[in-house]
Amino acid sequence: MEQIDNLNILRFKPLITPDELKSQFPETDEIARLVASSRTSIFNILANKDKRRLVITGPCSLHDCEATLEYAGRLVELQNEVSEKILIIMRAYFEKPRTTLGWKGMLYDPDLDNSYNIEEGIRRARSLLLAIAELKLPTATEFLDPIVPQYTADLVSWAAIGARTTESQIHRQMASGLSMPVGFKNSMNGNLSAAIDAIKAAASGHFFMGIDGGGKVVVAETRGNKCGHLVMRGGTSGPNYGSEHVAFVEVLLRKANVPTGIVIDCSHANSDKDHKRQGQALYDVAEQIARGNRLIAGVMLESFLREGNQPVDTPENLEYGLSLTDKCIGWEETEELIRHFADASAKV
Repeated sequence: MEQIDNLNILRFKPLITPDELKSQFPETDEIARLVASSRTSIFNILANKDKRRLVITGPCSLHDCEATLEYAGRLVELQNEVSEKILIIMRAYFEKPRTTLGWKGMLYDPDLDNSYNIEEGIRRARSLLLAIAELKLPTATEFLDPIVPQYTADLVSWAAIGARTTESQIHRQMASGLSMPVGFKNSMNGNLSAAIDAIKAAASGHFFMGIDGGGKVVVAETRGNKCGHLVMRGGTSGPNYGSEHVAFVEVLLRKANVPTGIVIDCSHANSDKDHKRQGQALYDVAEQIARGNRLIAGVMLESFLREGNQPVDTPENLEYGLSLTDKCIGWEETEELIRHFADASAKV
């Protein structure tokens, strides 16, 4: 018989199951309490029940465990200083969407050598999430592959659905079953309606195919995620963090009966892909908050130990604390911006 199936599959490799991974890298009761309490705090901030604001900050993507934990430790010290004004959540992004080709993140190619040791990537990702949680710092991530949450979502306090996937039915269904608040970014072209539609779709229950903890293919039935919210990241039409854009989206959200606040991404199109302009966006947003705006629940920054980025190379050739993907602001500017944002948040 002529072969007609899997013509472009070279091989299938078995992968550790979610339950097996969790048994090897278990969460403690203390970590579970941190995740649960931070999710509640994030929800309350988005619902305007907690007067603090959110700052979601960290590298564009993680690649170096040592540098990641040094950055996390610095964030913990800063969080202790501003805890009454803002809640800091660290970006812990292990999957990177690619427009064409490129490094897909630690989860897929942890050794940076195109070996695609995905099982090691999953192990490293979960290990890092546990280590950051042990520092008492909540984490945020973007979920791309709908299977990945079974391996890591129990350690994540805030999740994003990116601009490339906001319109994806698969990701809206996945979000409906996630246990943490989920931010939907506006589309790459700046379209807001798609993200608002995604929020409403994810708030409803769905049936879809997935895997359970034992790795068995199942039909998942979800109750719906009631804490979906909009993340404004600008688009090809330009930035959308200004007061006129915020006022416009407030009307859209009210008409759509979406009660949650918004998060403004100071990077990506809101900085015209120039990391040096993230501060400009944050200062504008901080001024809106200081003037009494309650719709803006928080901001996102791309930040690491050192300013800029570097090309992907073998680990021994990389510079310490420098991003592999998008350019980031350095630590000194990060501290300055977060303190400024905290002061603005304290004025209302």
